[in-house]
Amino acid sequence: MRSIVLRRTVQTPGDTALVNITSDVHRAVAESGIANGLALVMTLHTTTAITVNEGLEDLEDDILELIQRLVPANAPYRHARFLDSDGQMAVNAPSHLRGALLGMEVLFPVEDGKLVIGGRQTIYLVELDGPLLRNWVVHVLGD
Repeated sequence: MRSIVLRRTVQTPGDTALVNITSDVHRAVAESGIANGLALVMTLHTTTAITVNEGLEDLEDDILELIQRLVPANAPYRHARFLDSDGQMAVNAPSHLRGALLGMEVLFPVEDGKLVIGGRQTIYLVELDGPLLRNWVVHVLGD
């Protein structure tokens, strides 16, 4: 069994955004040279997430509005305090909580060197505290 980790970066466009990374994941799986196995897609940040849904602009807007309703920006969060480790106030509790709800990874089968994914499925890196340069990985395991 082989294990290939492919690192990727993306500049996110705003404070909260869905970034379609589907084609990048397909390329990473092809680049890995693994014919059959699994592909894990994972973010390396606690204020981003990885999710899968249908790639429609109105649905993307609905998803962003839903996470903002579920975790409002102006609630009295405990994380809104001075952090000695950072030397500044923590002001991004909603971003961390939204990331916890959405999750940091998704897993797909790889068959005949290709990602097994539904025809309407789109893989998104979800920015929750940007805009920033974000890092994510595709870890492909198999033969």
